[in-house]
Amino acid sequence: MTTTYAALLRGINVGGSRKVPMAELRTLLEGLGLADVRTHLQSGQAAFSSAHGDEDSLAAEVTAAIEKHFGFAVGVIVRDHAYLKAVADACPFPAAELEAKQLHITYFSTPVDAERYAGIDQAAHLPEEFRLGDRVLYLYAPEGLGRSKLAEQLSRPRLNKGLIATTRNWNTVVKLVEMTRA
Repeated sequence: MTTTYAALLRGINVGGSRKVPMAELRTLLEGLGLADVRTHLQSGQAAFSSAHGDEDSLAAEVTAAIEKHFGFAVGVIVRDHAYLKAVADACPFPAAELEAKQLHITYFSTPVDAERYAGIDQAAHLPEEFRLGDRVLYLYAPEGLGRSKLAEQLSRPRLNKGLIATTRNWNTVVKLVEMTRA
């Protein structure tokens, strides 16, 4: 049975470093035996189909191939369509009423609990808010991610130690659900 997945690459094509051209990424993924490979934007999303492997083994395989081909390590998270759709459906904020720049999802490589973020005073950042979900963090930032003081707090290395964490805006979240629909 074939499953459709999305690979989320962390921190590529930002600020002129860690360049991963999407055409090369597609060729690389096809070379791993993945089918129906397509990419979205330059910021590191690819969808593909595979009849073998699970999310973790596929992420490890893609990570190793990128490092071998491009010469640098990239954090990769692989998730299937059912998960991506469930994350979008479970959004605790009114996504249909917000601009895409106001709503972001940070995908995590492993589950996180509220204790990790207990030191953040959410009330001090209102109207910005965050909520945790299944291996994700939902962030409402009314002025956008670039101006968000809460996003700055949430992205501190000590809070994300031991995780691969990569953030996407709501438009990309929706696009990933569409791209992985079988």
